[in-house]
Amino acid sequence: MQTPYYLIDKSRLLPNMEKIAWLREQSGAKALLALKCFATWSVFDMMSEYMDGTTSSSLFEVKLGREKFPGETHAYSVAWADHEIEETLANSDKIIFNTANQLRRFEEVSRSHTRGLRVNPGVSTSEFDLADPARPFSRLGEHAPEDIEPVLDLVSGFMFHNNCENDDFDRFDAMLGSIEQRFGHLIRQMKWISLGGGIHFTGEGYPIDKLAERLKRFAGENEVQVYLEPGEAAITKSTTLEVTVLDTLYNGKNLAIVDSSIEAHMLDLLIYRESAKMVPNEGPEEWMICGKSCLAGDIFGEFRFPEPIKAGDRLSMQDAAGYTMVKKNWFNGVKMPAIAIRELDGTERLVRDFGYEDFSAALS
Repeated sequence: MQTPYYLIDKSRLLPNMEKIAWLREQSGAKALLALKCFATWSVFDMMSEYMDGTTSSSLFEVKLGREKFPGETHAYSVAWADHEIEETLANSDKIIFNTANQLRRFEEVSRSHTRGLRVNPGVSTSEFDLADPARPFSRLGEHAPEDIEPVLDLVSGFMFHNNCENDDFDRFDAMLGSIEQRFGHLIRQMKWISLGGGIHFTGEGYPIDKLAERLKRFAGENEVQVYLEPGEAAITKSTTLEVTVLDTLYNGKNLAIVDSSIEAHMLDLLIYRESAKMVPNEGPEEWMICGKSCLAGDIFGEFRFPEPIKAGDRLSMQDAAGYTMVKKNWFNGVKMPAIAIRELDGTERLVRDFGYEDFSAALS
């Protein structure tokens, strides 16, 4: 296939799904795919066999979850607009409001719906201020029990989302304990609690048995149904971004330009100043892999290779599923990567390509 394209490998996706299924069985928690991270619905048929549904950040994600992923559809948004609330309710099983104000505003129209409220516990595991839901002056959720209590009878559940790429069970355990200490009297009046995503329980070496026990204990002591909202945990290491080297040059370092762009195709690398992953990353040749956009800092990273790189070489950027396909854009008019799937039997198929017509249709 012509590069660039994202290649979703079902054989690498399957171990994540099996861990999610095991955790569900052992803990009693339900697992909803966070569409803000990954919404490539061509593999939803497989994922829905191991997960309970989807959770969203917008009306469009709500509709996609309802249409493409069997099971529960949870609707959350930082702020719902008047013109979208009816459609959101029609396409969801639960609606979660970000503030008590929004809950009151839409109380009448949502009265027959299962409703929840986002609660911000004021602690998180984010290493980046940009992504920290507990940052100063955060707009994400209600912070104080005294602001929640007046609307308690309007909801049946809470959503806490304060883990971010947290691969430390002890840290998760301690934060959940602080949540119980501060909000326990409110939690025990609820029927369900979502603990959000960001728990890296599918990572190698994670004590998933301890997580299962902690979730089961939390659910039992508080008499609630627990939900998890895995995003990265569901699709980690499942996908590569396949690219081709277009040109090479030397300017104090060996540089290779590929037919892709971090700003357009792996935006989080730019936002968080991170490097892409290359496997293997060893050998005597050190090269900086650069994108083809005009942005001077469009750089995937520096990697090592056994031989010098040349035009026409194929490279694979690893772990390219999360926050990539949902964020890809048309900067510089660079062609969006196609989307392909490698089936469990090893066969590959193209499921979506993007051309000039898509570029033109996105503008006016």
